[in-house]
Formats: sequence, structure tokens, C-alpha cells
Amino acid sequence: MLKPVHFVDNSISVDLNFLFAFPSLPVSTTFPRWKMANKATGESRTRSSVSIFIVVGLCCFFYLLGAWQRSGFGKGDSIAIEITKSGADCAVLSNLNFETHHGGEVRTDDSDSKVKVFQPCHPRYTDYTPCQDQRRAMTFPRDNMIYRERHCPSKKLHCLIPAPKGYVTPFPWPKSRDYVPFANAPYKSLTVEKAIQNWIQYEGNVFRFPGGGTQFPQGADKYIDQLASVIPIKNGTVRTALDTGCGVASWGAHLWDRNVIAMSFAPRDSHEAQVQFALERGVPAVIGVLGTIKLPYPSRAFDMAHCSRCLIPWGVNGGIYMMEVDRILRPGGYWVLSGPPINWKNNYKGWQRPKKELQEEQQKIEEIAKLLCWEKKREMGEIAIWQKSISADLCDSRKGDSGATVCKAGQADDVWYKKMEACITPFPDVIGQDDAASGQLKPFPERLYAVPPRISSGSVSGVSVEAYIKDSTEWKKHVKAYKGINQLIDTGRYHNIMDMNAGLGGFAAALESPKLWVMNVVPTIAEKNTLGVIYERGLIGIYHDWCEAFSTYPRTYDLIHANGVFSLYKDKCNLEDILLEMDRILRPEGAVIFRDEVDTLVKVKKLVPGMRWDTKMVDHEDGPLVPEKILVAVKQYWIVDGSNATSSSH
Repeated sequence: MLKPVHFVDNSISVDLNFLFAFPSLPVSTTFPRWKMANKATGESRTRSSVSIFIVVGLCCFFYLLGAWQRSGFGKGDSIAIEITKSGADCAVLSNLNFETHHGGEVRTDDSDSKVKVFQPCHPRYTDYTPCQDQRRAMTFPRDNMIYRERHCPSKKLHCLIPAPKGYVTPFPWPKSRDYVPFANAPYKSLTVEKAIQNWIQYEGNVFRFPGGGTQFPQGADKYIDQLASVIPIKNGTVRTALDTGCGVASWGAHLWDRNVIAMSFAPRDSHEAQVQFALERGVPAVIGVLGTIKLPYPSRAFDMAHCSRCLIPWGVNGGIYMMEVDRILRPGGYWVLSGPPINWKNNYKGWQRPKKELQEEQQKIEEIAKLLCWEKKREMGEIAIWQKSISADLCDSRKGDSGATVCKAGQADDVWYKKMEACITPFPDVIGQDDAASGQLKPFPERLYAVPPRISSGSVSGVSVEAYIKDSTEWKKHVKAYKGINQLIDTGRYHNIMDMNAGLGGFAAALESPKLWVMNVVPTIAEKNTLGVIYERGLIGIYHDWCEAFSTYPRTYDLIHANGVFSLYKDKCNLEDILLEMDRILRPEGAVIFRDEVDTLVKVKKLVPGMRWDTKMVDHEDGPLVPEKILVAVKQYWIVDGSNATSSSH
């Protein structure tokens, strides 16, 4: 037999026998002239010359191939070929079960003895939220809600957060809006504390959400109808909303029927599981609070902001909280305040608060609103609605000696762990060119693919109109490929979706459907700050640093998309920590789509079996020669019982 000959160029190691069309056949079959070892010396020399010629030719071939690979076009081809040879089907991945089954033995990948196996955390960590941990929070000052803000531990858990016993996949939307399985969030305190306010009711093995709230006893729908008599909710003018102190997010849940998407937030406080209930229902929400740090959203993001008895002291500290709402509210946007102190004359007895105190509180709010150039549109019952001015030119209250302090230019979107200041965010300099500044965003859904004002005005450095259009086209192609890999994406099986590195929001735009929503995360270390563009498209998102935990409960997302995340965070923090955080926030039997360089995905693929994820790598939709690959994963269903032993459950 011919001995294997190896040529090494960069990462290539080629066995000549592998190159032959029929490596299992004898060498003589493939090269009949080489079997004549007993021929004359002249013929032997001829044979040697031919052999040398072939070897030299192959050396030249692989030298050129190596040069081509160094150019970036052929990286990872050998791995892609092996994937193709192993039978990977880019249409349907036969060895991944995307359906929920909640049965069978707990499986781990024992084929590689070097796989690191991550053990389950203690059952007490079932609802662990690292940066809003209750016990740690109590060690921080209570002034201005500092103790309710993000405080991330320096030491991280290197174990898997378990699901509670009996955990099941949530009901599909829209049933999930009204019903949540008790086992998924087994906390009954709200059913007692908020019983008369009709927030939540416990019925057998489920919680029911009647749609009530402290300020809307007749239900969220009737309440929203009242707002719609003043605010253009029905025609697509109002698309993005912010609900401060959201409770169980019934306001946001019922806005969805009107094609309005609300970002809801509430602190992790004595009313346990508010945000957890919101996400179990399928409503966008995060753990958060108006304290001393700026909200993790860009300026001019929301069409409407809302507070329904959210207990935020709007008039204190020079109106700093209203100024923060003004920062994130787009010109022409609306602010709704429902509950104390609105209409205090008729309600002070029912609220059991001093008449004078309430009067002073409302007066202070009115003064700050005037300073911010908010026009009061209507006060009806306990609801007051203001509209922000569409232009600084129309803002008479800021002219002359008004005492208004204007924030420094260029800092409106610099928010991550930055202190709030009692200053007014200036309008953009590009008024007249920037539709977001003039309040003239296109109605939704037209704005989803219209060129965002921040792009057309050149506000995002390095992103032209042409680049934006190309990005949108590319993501339509990528998402089409994803739907071929996982045919459940379009069925409603995945309702809560996260894009960990959202870019211009192309992934979420291509997925847009009443069956789902996407939390678009723009990493704080991203090269370009694009979150404002995402909001101008009528989508929602948040700033975040993936070296830390996300502000959400465990098991709150059905599908996670990670495009270039690990390449972005290379040498910034531990890949393992990011994967464990993804596991924490991913539901059992949820799916992950990684898109990255093949070398990076190989590292990920080696780690995740120890996290009880099943994986399959497939080629880029443009073929095996593209160095970017796709790794698809499904998290197995497992729970931990009281003895910390893994088990499966139906």
C-alpha cells in the first residue's frame, strides 16, 4: 500500500489516500502503472519521475489552496465537507427534536471524555437573578431605590439553574396572556395582596389573569379604549410603549392586540414574581427600576410612556424621573400618568392621604411638565395625558430665563451604569432632516422597512442607506434559512425571542409576526450604537453587557439568536459564563441559533453537551465555502428535586 503523504499548509492536513476517488481499493487499481515494481530499471525510473511529478503538482495545488484560504474565502472548508459527509440536512435536522415532549431519561453526551459537565445548582436557585438577588440587595442603601438597582456579584455560579418540579412549556399565545401554569411560577402572594384589584387569580393548576389592574377595575381593554380617545393608538402612529412599574403587565399584554408593543419593567420587590409572571404570559419585560441610573434605552425611543399607580415620586429631586422619561420619549410622544395625585380633589379621601400633600405633588408635576414642553392634552378621572413637543422651536418655556438646565450634547444615548442628571435632553441638531426629531416617523408596519431617520440623517456613523437596505435583505435570507432548519419558528411555538447582538434589527424585522416578539439586545461594546435605529423601526430592545447577567428571571426566552456574540466578546470575558447565562434564561426545550466563525462555534459545540444541550452544525446558506457557520442547539428538559438529583418529568 502507498503510505499516506501529508501536506500541511495552515490548518490543512491532507491524506493522499483520502483524495483518491476510491480509497478502499488497492493502490494498483487506482494507479495501475505503480504496481509494476519488477519491471526494468528504465520503467522504474519513469514511474519515479511520474510519482515526483504528481507529488510536486499536488504540493503546488495545496500551496495555492492555502493562499486562497488565507484570503478568508475558504476558511473551515474541511470541517464543512466533513459535516456534509456526515449527512447534515440543512432543511430539517433529524437528530434535534424541537418539539416539547417532557419525558425520557436525562441524556448527556458521554462520547467525549474531555467534555466538561456542569452540575445542577441547588434547588434554592430556581429563580436566581444574579444582578437583582434579594439577599444582596438588602445590603445596599435604600435611598432613591439604590438597593433595587443592578448589583452584579463578582463571583458567578458555575452550575445550571434548575427548573421547578412540574415545570411545563407555557401555553401558546394568545392563551398565555390569560393563563400561566402554576408550577412555572408557584407564588400565590399576589392573589391575596391584589385580590380586590383583579390582577391575578389562582384556579386549580393555573393562574388566571383577568386583565384587571389597580387603575382599571373594568379591565385593561376598557382602560386602553379611554387612552385611545386621546392618543392615536389604532392607526400605527403609536407603536412602542414603556410601562414603568408594570405589575403583571396587563396593560402591555392587551396593547398587543392593537399592534402596540410595550416594554414593561418593575423592580424585584415584595410583590414577588411580577416580571416573571409578565414573561410567562408572553409580554416583553425586564427587572428594572427608576432609581439613580439611567434607563437602558436610547433617547427618542418610545411613542408612549405609562405609569399606572407605579408609586414613582415624579416630583422629587428636581423632576429627575420625568426628565428621564423625556429623554426616552420621542418628540410628539405621549406620557400617561394614572392614579395619585391626579384629580386629588375628588380622590384624596379614598387614597387616605393628606389633601395638601397631594395638591403640592400634582402642582410640582405640572411645573416640570411645562419646563419639559409637554402639553397637557386631557385629564379624565384619575388619568392625565401629556404630549411632548415635536420641536425645540415650539418650546416657549425653555426660552429666556426659565432656569432649565440642558444636558451636555452627545450624552443622550450614553446610559450604561451612568447616573441620571436633573437636566433636559436637547432636541437633535438635525431638525427638519431627522423625522424622529420632528415627530414624523412613519406609521407601523410601514416603518419596519422604511429607512430609519437616524440612518437617513447620517447619525449612525458608517451605516449608509444602502448598507441598511442590504442588511435588511441579508437578514430576510438568513431567517428563511433558519425556518428551513427549524420549521417551528413560524408556528407560535417560540413567542419570547431574544437577539443577543441585534445590529440594525434585521433579524427581528424578518421575523415580525403577531405570534412572537424579539428583545433586541445591543451590547455595550458593540462597534456601533444602533438601538435607536431598532426603535425607529417599531421594534424594542435594550443595552446590555454580556459579561454580566441579564435583568430577567430564569427560563424566560423560548428562542435565543446569537450572531457573532462570541467573536465580539473574545478576550473580554469567559465564553463559559456567557453560555451559562444563556442556559439560565432559556426555557427547557428552547432553542438557540448561533451564527459565527467556524473556529468559535467548534469551541461552543464542545462545551454545550456538558450543559445538556443537543447540537448540530450546518453550513452557511450560501454554501460550505463561507467561513461563517450556523450551530443549532436545543436545551434538554430536566429538573432538580429536593435532593438535588436530576430527574425527568411529564
